[in-house]
Formats: sequence, C-alpha cells, structure tokens
Amino acid sequence: MRVVVLSDTHAPRRWRSCPPRVAEHLRGADVILHAGDVCVASVIDELSAYAPVHVVKGNNDGPDVVAPETLELTLDGLRVGMIHDSGPAKGRLPRMRRRFPGADLVVFGHSHIPMDETGDGLRIFNPGSPTDRRRQPHGTIGLLAIERGELREARIVPVTP
Repeated sequence: MRVVVLSDTHAPRRWRSCPPRVAEHLRGADVILHAGDVCVASVIDELSAYAPVHVVKGNNDGPDVVAPETLELTLDGLRVGMIHDSGPAKGRLPRMRRRFPGADLVVFGHSHIPMDETGDGLRIFNPGSPTDRRRQPHGTIGLLAIERGELREARIVPVTP
C-alpha cells in the first residue's frame, strides 16, 4: 500500500491548489493521510480526487473542516494513530504511546518540522509542510510503503527547491 502523508497545507494562504511536485506523489497513492491544518474543506475535496483521505482537525482549521481531533485506523494491517499536535518534543514518544496504546505508527503535524523517530515499540512521523517550510530547508511530504502489517519504508521527501 502506497500512502502519502501531508500536514499543514494552510490553504488558501499557502496552498492555492495542489502544487505540481506534490501532485506527482499523489498520483497512484492508495490513501492520503493529512495531519491537520488543511484550513479549508476544499483541500480535502481536492486531495480526494487522487485517493481516499483521512484527516484530523488542526488548530487552524475552519468550521467547514469536519474532522476528528484524533483518528485510529488500520492500513493493510498496520495500526496507525493520527493527531495534529503531539505536544512538546520532550517526552513525545512515551506520550504518543500512552495516547495510542495499540498503534504501530503515529502521524502528526503542527510543528512544520519533518521527523521520523522510533522508540518504545512505536514509530512517530511528521511529514513537515509542503507549503510553509518555516525554518526548514524545504517544503516536505511523507511517503509510506505498508505491506501486510509492516511499515516497509517511510521517507520524507522535499517538494520545494
């Protein structure tokens, strides 16, 4: 299963429409995970043209964005938790383990800082932002390859120069 992970697209200020380098990765995706701050529901509609979308509510999402604060789902046997804001960096892994005790992977956003970390039997993954890189060198997205309950690959991919 090919999964594209996004967060913090911040439309319409930062995301007026899907950037071409993001669209390249969305084509052929089996599912899209968005870790919040889509800001307007039209982004979810736009992404849905590529693949099914699972989204959690971000702190900047408007009232038209109907999404839960957290989400737990299973993708090809892999147990995935989603949340927008995972809290402070200190203690993040154990905190996410407590919040999602059955998860193999937790996807989050909010900081705009790409991150892929493993510990305590859990992998946590922040794709960064494709449109608002803040102090990061590039805008980024995440790509996951899942097969029979196993995360075979997790990559953070730059989508801006």
